[in-house]
Amino acid sequence: MTLKSKFSLGVTAIAAVALAGTAAFADFPERKIQNIFPWAPGTVAHGVSQMIAEGMSKRLGQPLPVVATPGAGGVKAFNTALAAPADGYTIFDGYVAPLVISPMFGRADWGCDDFKPLWSATSNAFAIAISPTEDRFTDFPSFIAYLKANPGKTAYNGNGLSLPHMVSAKVLQSLDLVSRPVPYDDIELGMKDLRSGVLDWLVVNPGVYNANKDNLKILVTLSELESVQRTYDGADKAQDFGIDLGISGLAPMGWNWWLVHKDTPQDRVDILNEAMEATINDPEVRAQIEATGFVLTEYSPDQYSEVCNSAREQLESAKDAITWEEEAVKAAN
Repeated sequence: MTLKSKFSLGVTAIAAVALAGTAAFADFPERKIQNIFPWAPGTVAHGVSQMIAEGMSKRLGQPLPVVATPGAGGVKAFNTALAAPADGYTIFDGYVAPLVISPMFGRADWGCDDFKPLWSATSNAFAIAISPTEDRFTDFPSFIAYLKANPGKTAYNGNGLSLPHMVSAKVLQSLDLVSRPVPYDDIELGMKDLRSGVLDWLVVNPGVYNANKDNLKILVTLSELESVQRTYDGADKAQDFGIDLGISGLAPMGWNWWLVHKDTPQDRVDILNEAMEATINDPEVRAQIEATGFVLTEYSPDQYSEVCNSAREQLESAKDAITWEEEAVKAAN
C-alpha cells in the first residue's frame, strides 16, 4: 500500500468517527433521561416537576422520570446528579436550598455558574397574611404603620434560618420594622396560633393559603410577579403602594431552575432546552401547574447567571438580616 493510500484511509477513518459523533448527537436522546429531585416524593413540588417532565418526555420521545432523592437539604440529590456522566441524561432539579442556600452555610462548594442552565421552572411564592378579623391593620400601609409604632410588640412565624424567615427578616429590616419571630416547624401550626391570637401575622405559601382561605387575609405578596398575584386571588403587591421591600426577582420566594452538568455537550443542552421551552409554553401544562399554586418563572437560559447570582447576593443579605432582627428585638424589649 502506498503512502498516499494510507493517508486516504486515515482521512476516511477520521471522517467516519466525526460522522458517528454527529449521528450520536442527532439521535439524542436514545434512552430515558432522569430528573434528580431533591425532596421526598408525593409532595406538590414533586407533582409539579412531574408535570414538566411529562411534557418534555412527549417532545423528546423518551421517558423522563422525576427521581426523588431526599437528604442533607437537597445536597444529596446534587451530589447524585454530579456523579452521573455529563451526557445530558441527568437533569438537576435545582432548588434554591441546595443550589444557593447550602453553599452559603458551607454545606456545599458549588455556585450558580458551576452548571449549565435549561429554562427556569417554578416558584412557590410567599405572602404576608393576617386573620380576616384583624382590625389593627387592614392593608399593607396600615400594617407598616402599626409595626413602626409598636416595635417588637407583634409576633410572626419566623423559623430559624429557613428561607421564609430570611425573606421576612430582610423585608422587616428594609422597612425598619421590628416584630418578634416565633419558631414553627410547620406553617399549619402557625395557622392555629394566628387564629387564637398568639401570632399577629403569618408568612404563608400558596399551599397553606389555598387550604385556609376562610381563615386568612393576604396583605401583600412578597414577589412583584403578576402571576403570583393571581395565585393569591388578586392580592396587592408592595409595588402597588410604591413600597420597596429591599428584595426582588427570585429572592423572595422558593424556586427551582432545571440544570445539567457544566460539561454536557451543548448540542444536547439545546435539545433539552427546546423541549422544556415548548413544555412550559403549553397552555395545558401551564394551567395544571397554576392550579397547584406554583407559578412558572419563565427565565430563559441566557438569563440564568445574572438572575441566580442576584438571588444569591440578596439571600446573603437576608441571612444577615436575621442577626439584625435578633438584636432589634432585644433592643425593643
